[in-house]
Amino acid sequence: MISIKKYAAIDIGSNAIRLLVSNVIITKDTAPQFKKSALVRVPIRLGADSFVEGTISEKNIDRMMNAIKAFKLLMNVHGIENYKACATSAMREASNGQKIAEKIHQKTGIKINIISGKEEAEIISSTDLHELISGDKSYLYVDVGGGSTEFTIFSKGKIIISKSFKIGTVRILNNTKEQNKDAFKKVENWIKDNTEGYRKISLIGSGGNINKLFKMSGRIEGAPISYIYLNAQYQFLKNMSYSDRITELSLNPDRADVIIPATKIYLSAMKWSGARKIHVPKIGLADGIICLLYTSDAADDLL
Repeated sequence: MISIKKYAAIDIGSNAIRLLVSNVIITKDTAPQFKKSALVRVPIRLGADSFVEGTISEKNIDRMMNAIKAFKLLMNVHGIENYKACATSAMREASNGQKIAEKIHQKTGIKINIISGKEEAEIISSTDLHELISGDKSYLYVDVGGGSTEFTIFSKGKIIISKSFKIGTVRILNNTKEQNKDAFKKVENWIKDNTEGYRKISLIGSGGNINKLFKMSGRIEGAPISYIYLNAQYQFLKNMSYSDRITELSLNPDRADVIIPATKIYLSAMKWSGARKIHVPKIGLADGIICLLYTSDAADDLL
């Protein structure tokens, strides 16, 4: 006997807004299978408003409203059973973030949860990583977003510690050099303090930029990227102009600039932790939301 549940996750980030539709395939005596059915990404850079002006502009409020309306229609078409919408650093730092969430809820019926950095890290950590983190190995999980980056240390299959930092791709592009220097120093101290004593630690990277870098590498799924390769790619990208990254590498305009600071964050994390390779499973906040929705519904079914 097989049953299929349909869930959706809305991830309102600092660089883009995403809708992930997933099918959870449930069969007797086997673990549920999570299959992505559709992914829609809209490049509304809320962080460019929030991190510079402290508020989200009327133009981007209108764009958000239209995106959420479209997402609601798509969820109806897909026959979604349950969904959850989460907003991260751009919305939580904007002075009008809560008011926008209330307005969208009133106009569309879609409730937006503005989550803390800690909650974001916990949701991301709930993704299905058991195959990768099993055994006696240790990993530093790094999820780079537009406004924040979440770091989680796993050892022997268990979460040791998790931390969210206000360092992200859009924020780096809009901050001063001094602000970025201070932010990177805080991350450096945390990583060095918390990875000391772990031998042969590896990185797990998530986020749109590392997924793109992995795709560009041509590696087979499951194979890690080395520090040497990632550093060479970083130098290659940094030496190209923004327009060349779009025309020659076919990067989207909203990816062609943020991919540089994202790569720097991953490389820095590898350097400070002593990691020589980075694994790139296709997971992130939206995947974590789907896992939580299924787990919650499964628990309710047992009651």
